[in-house]
Amino acid sequence: MRIIDKYILKRFLTTFVFTLLILIPIAIAIDVSEKIDNFLENPDLTFSEVVYDYYVNFIIYYTNTFMPLGLFIAVILFTSKLANNTEIIAISNARISFDRFLYPYAIGATIIMFLSLGMNHFVVPNSSKTRKTFEKKYINSARQKREMKFVQEFSLQLTDSTYIFIRNYNTENNTGYDFSSEIYKGFELQSKLVADRIQYNARDSVFSLINWKYRKILGKRDSIASGVKLDSVFNFTPKDLIYQSSLSQEMASDELLDFIQISKKRGVKNLNAYLVEFHKRTSLPIASYFLTLIAVCLAFRKRRGGTGINLAIGFGIMFLYVFLMKVFEVLGAVAGVNSFIYVWIPNLFFGVLSVYLFVNARK
Repeated sequence: MRIIDKYILKRFLTTFVFTLLILIPIAIAIDVSEKIDNFLENPDLTFSEVVYDYYVNFIIYYTNTFMPLGLFIAVILFTSKLANNTEIIAISNARISFDRFLYPYAIGATIIMFLSLGMNHFVVPNSSKTRKTFEKKYINSARQKREMKFVQEFSLQLTDSTYIFIRNYNTENNTGYDFSSEIYKGFELQSKLVADRIQYNARDSVFSLINWKYRKILGKRDSIASGVKLDSVFNFTPKDLIYQSSLSQEMASDELLDFIQISKKRGVKNLNAYLVEFHKRTSLPIASYFLTLIAVCLAFRKRRGGTGINLAIGFGIMFLYVFLMKVFEVLGAVAGVNSFIYVWIPNLFFGVLSVYLFVNARK
């Protein structure tokens, strides 16, 4: 590695860290102003809990969130400064091609890409568990708690032949109504168990069926039984009834992938929100290359207006990227679509844009 490569790489990473150190305190200040009332309303809440359980994990989450923006701004800032100081002209006069000039940028983008991959797949999900537990306990409104409380019209495939249905279930008192369990052999119904009410005992991991009826099909004659109460064991827990996209943020990628596979076998209809979260953890770090290339191509020439005009154009492009990313995340979470394609569409679009700018910059 040449001296000039070390110089550019050092400036790259230093400016990137400096940019994050500016953005994170702003995010913390805004969050404190919004949640200070929630903190004061809880007399049992200690300062150390706020700092270590919430804001340490808050910093981890938003550091990872701001990485693409911080990377883009950092490259524009220090590349514009190189151009304004005519350092890039000196590099060109030394017969260093534009391709070779990008070499330290590629190394810097690779370092940040691997850092972001590790945080996305492992660090941030584990950190989010602690942060979201804190939010549920001290910050979430009563309305948000009610949304987590009730599950309606839920069906689940427990095995290749066993299906259950619950009309509504209260996850707070672990009680459900209009329960049925059906066992099939191929397309033929073998038996059916129904109950007016189902109650889960967490201590024994047993379900109690109230006012139950059991029917077993035996060819020409059926066997029918009924009773007031029946204790039974099923291959699910009340936690399996709650399918919310926010839960995916608390799972490491291996855990999330296992959850998706198990849920598919159980017949959960739409898992695209979870698939979007899984694919996004890889697509965002890969975007480091496209954003770096776009930023260099925008800032390597000295412009009238200096760094300001480069930043204005850069913020416009970054806004467009975030806008497209959010739009296609929503579209990718719709049932029946290929979530992988939708998550990667913004990267494809900006990849084409980066190649176009690169070809023009080489000229």
